Amino acid sequence: MRIEGLRVAGETELLHGVSLAVGAGEAVGLVGESGSGKSLTLRAVMGLLPRGLRVTGGTVEVDGRAAMIFQDPLTFLDPLVRVGDQVAEVCRVVAGLSRRASRVRALELFADVRLDDRAVLARRYPHQLSGGQRQRVLLALALAQEPDLLLCDEPTTALDVTVQREVLDLLASLRAERGLSLVFVSHDLAVVAQLCDRVVVLRDGEVVEAGATRDVVARPHHPYTRRLLDAVLPLPALAGGRDG
Repeated sequence: MRIEGLRVAGETELLHGVSLAVGAGEAVGLVGESGSGKSLTLRAVMGLLPRGLRVTGGTVEVDGRAAMIFQDPLTFLDPLVRVGDQVAEVCRVVAGLSRRASRVRALELFADVRLDDRAVLARRYPHQLSGGQRQRVLLALALAQEPDLLLCDEPTTALDVTVQREVLDLLASLRAERGLSLVFVSHDLAVVAQLCDRVVVLRDGEVVEAGATRDVVARPHHPYTRRLLDAVLPLPALAGGRDG
């Protein structure tokens, strides 16, 4: 994916010429406080801008298929349809599978995202699942679209520390197994440092710093980046990302 000079506006401009690139198989973190433009950037890529906002400048190029997972799965899962049926329907539409084959494929995807008791969970509704289970179902929905690029909009923020770690490990494994490119949005540099090769720091709709994760963590140049680091130190070992 390549974004060049992306501008988004409503009554006022909210993104001021954001540029970033994601290579094949690469994981890039978008970091910043609430209102910095992280999620808005991903929504612009997917054409999911909130009502009243529009892209007013710049270009977005995606080589292949993109899918997105969100912070609150309950907002995006149909509360009246069993989760297995929701994933199966995407499999049927995207891959052209029969109804029977799509149900089998949905259970395979549940296995891929490490859901236990898959046949039982598939028959449950979203409100009957835990937060971690719902996030894995949303990830299975995204994988059913057979993406080359996975956009992750703070998918671990609402989870407890243990489940957050499990989801991060799962994303790292799926990336390695499937050759996925990832863009991971978070306000927490410690989380991004565990998963991403490179980091892009946003503040008030502008990129203020970008570089290899190790370099940005060890030698931040912008005062805003240093403040983000101060808020989460000490950082864990950067085992999740590759050297950039």
